[in-house]
Amino acid sequence: MIQPLAERLRPKALTDYVGQTHLVGEGAILRKMIDSGRISSFILWGPPGVGKTTLAQIIAQKLETPFYTLSAVTSGVKDVRDVIEKARSGRFFSQQSPILFIDEIHRFSKSQQDSLLGAVETGTVTLIGATTENPSFEIIRPLLSRCQLYVLKSLEKADLEALVERAIKEDIVLKEKNILLQETEAMFRYSGGDARKLLNILELVVEAENSAEVIITNEKVVERLQQNPLAYDKEGEMHYDIISAYIKSIRGSDPDAAIYWLARMIEGGEDPKFIARRLVISASEDIGLANPNALLLANATFDAVHKLGWPEGRIPLAEATIYLATSPKSNSAYEAIDQALALVRETGNLPVPLHLRNAPTQLMKELGYGKDYKYAHAYKSNFVEQQFLPETLCSTRIWHAQSNPSEAKLKERMQTLWGERFNN
Repeated sequence: MIQPLAERLRPKALTDYVGQTHLVGEGAILRKMIDSGRISSFILWGPPGVGKTTLAQIIAQKLETPFYTLSAVTSGVKDVRDVIEKARSGRFFSQQSPILFIDEIHRFSKSQQDSLLGAVETGTVTLIGATTENPSFEIIRPLLSRCQLYVLKSLEKADLEALVERAIKEDIVLKEKNILLQETEAMFRYSGGDARKLLNILELVVEAENSAEVIITNEKVVERLQQNPLAYDKEGEMHYDIISAYIKSIRGSDPDAAIYWLARMIEGGEDPKFIARRLVISASEDIGLANPNALLLANATFDAVHKLGWPEGRIPLAEATIYLATSPKSNSAYEAIDQALALVRETGNLPVPLHLRNAPTQLMKELGYGKDYKYAHAYKSNFVEQQFLPETLCSTRIWHAQSNPSEAKLKERMQTLWGERFNN
């Protein structure tokens, strides 16, 4: 039996690995670790089909170390302990620690994750976890603190093009056909940056043509996928598309569309906590300072659905969905933190002004730490003008108020305190 195209084309070495150059490209952090022959435990976080499992397998092969795999869907605490014991008893002193790869590690319960702590801490195993969920929500803090976190991105157009070209030229089945890529826009759009989904689509279109010559067009891709809707969206992967539509409907202030997509997720059996987490993100990113109460309600909703589950959890989710969709929108905080992060990366570790530094010792006081600092509460209206940014950034503006009543008041207050600095 011939394996699916995505499995036949699974890379065996980093030279064939597509995408994630920020991690495994020449000179990148994970590439350096692999080339050194010593890796520490880490978590790979990213959407489906971007190479998490493949990367773990390549690392194990490169380091020539025992490789154990567990699925969080089917494995229990006993399975974890059994693998750890095998790793402990089968290891030689000169070897790199055996690698334990856990797919969908976010599905592990707290007790399952607890059972990993000792082995990870002592180096009995090197843990590589793969997750599509935010690790800070789903992975216990003690385990997360023992692992590096690497974020994988959806494949970009150039990556997808390279992958399709490789499939056509190198796959044992496809290279026997004359395949012409006349149009690729639909194929790339439906794949959503997912390599597995892209190769599934390519295979479907090629198999539909009973000839040695195959011309791939947007029309053929759309036609084939409409006939086989599950072929490119197996096991609920469509939920990433639906959650995207849901969040964009909230951002676009359309409560009808937002509640429709919520119903699609509920009817599909989506995890209520998954939806609630997205509401917390949306409240911060899209509503923000235009209505700070949105974040409070979203947090309360997350807490409520955690306690209620289905079916009652649909009610607070619906309430929060409509509230966020009908709220005024602002992403000024989202833009401000991204601008600040870019500024930090550009300017590096600028010194903290002396008057803002603590002076717990006499020597620090003598060096001028804390000198001339003005305590705001000692002045009228609890404010006094002084410099808080590093010297070279003293005139830099980062946060800019947007056009909504809430931020208009904030801007007015800043103008009253700081004058011309906040005029734009």
